[in-house]
Order: sequence, then C-alpha cells, then structure tokens
Amino acid sequence: MKSSELGLSAMYRILKKAGADRVSDESANELRRITEELAINIAESAVDMASHAGRKTVKGEDVKLASKPFTKL
Repeated sequence: MKSSELGLSAMYRILKKAGADRVSDESANELRRITEELAINIAESAVDMASHAGRKTVKGEDVKLASKPFTKL
C-alpha cells in the first residue's frame, strides 16, 4: 500500500464535522485518497502559475487561483 501525506484521523474528523454520526474505515480512506489527488492537482497548477510568472516561489495567490476550478460557490 502506498504511503499517504495526509493523516487518516484528520479524515475521520472532517467527516464528523460534515455531520456523519459514524464513519467507516473505507470512507475515511477514500476521502484521504481523493483529497490527496485534488491537492496534488492544485499544487501542480500552482507551481505552473508561479513558473509562468517567472517565480520559483509558489505564493498563496497561486494556490488560490489554482483551486478555483475545484471550489464550490
């Protein structure tokens, strides 16, 4: 099994905060997998934006802009 950057206990807490009374191991693992996949996609886009702007440093504004397609308003 591949190692994850995100803690499983955080996924349980997020699901509980969202209103779940009980959380299965499967749901916490799936949320972790999907969250990590989205985070990697956003991070890659943010790095591209910083590079396009001629910077080596990724700024908060890069992450914010990169996350726009994934946010629900």
